[in-house]
Amino acid sequence: MTGAPWPPPSGEPLANRPAGFAPTVVGVAWVASYVVAIALGGLVLGASGYAEADVLPTWVIALSSLSLWVPQVAMLVVVSRRFGTGNWRQDFGWSFAVRDLWGIPLGLASQFLLVNLVMLPLRLLFPDRFNVEDVERRARELSELATGWWFVLLVAIVVFGAPIIEELVYRGMIQGGLSPRLGATRALMLAAVFFTLVHLHPVEFPGLFAFALVLGWCYAKTRTVGLAIVTHIAFNAAGLSVVALT
Repeated sequence: MTGAPWPPPSGEPLANRPAGFAPTVVGVAWVASYVVAIALGGLVLGASGYAEADVLPTWVIALSSLSLWVPQVAMLVVVSRRFGTGNWRQDFGWSFAVRDLWGIPLGLASQFLLVNLVMLPLRLLFPDRFNVEDVERRARELSELATGWWFVLLVAIVVFGAPIIEELVYRGMIQGGLSPRLGATRALMLAAVFFTLVHLHPVEFPGLFAFALVLGWCYAKTRTVGLAIVTHIAFNAAGLSVVALT
């Protein structure tokens, strides 16, 4: 890894991907991977006996995460080889540098300042809908069920696995792939919307969308997913730590 000044330069689009990916390619690839992931996730829940459960044990969460990530990784491979260069650094911005460590304070600030600033007026206007307990419920339930080595597995999933896969998909493929075709702002917003909606919990949408804009900015400034991944890792680690410690 090499150092670089802050703020990182915006630079030009990756030289080997001047045309990006066609919106139809990105859309079809994402939908196909998501449909396969839903089918695999349904099989996992059905086989585990937790199909009707509101809260899942950590091992089921791990298998469900794999059922989501495997189709997404396969999608990235196909898109890169069929429509890109076959090199993830060029196609999705898979690269890290010392400057990406700025993602640690950026992720912490997003978790403790940005999300709270976004949620505060909603909590004042709609206290029953956007109360702290509802926003934190999913993370708290996961944390309370995971003990010992299961908690280590939960950390691996939430803190490391999800940020890496999600940033490759939403910032690397969707935002980076669509920027040359749709423009940087539209691609950033579209990736942020997809990222928010896929989490499926409306009470979390305002904070997640605000954070997605930060992640999109990270990618736009560096043209790589490194800063976005580190920021995402710090954000998830901070959130999980608060829930686990309180």
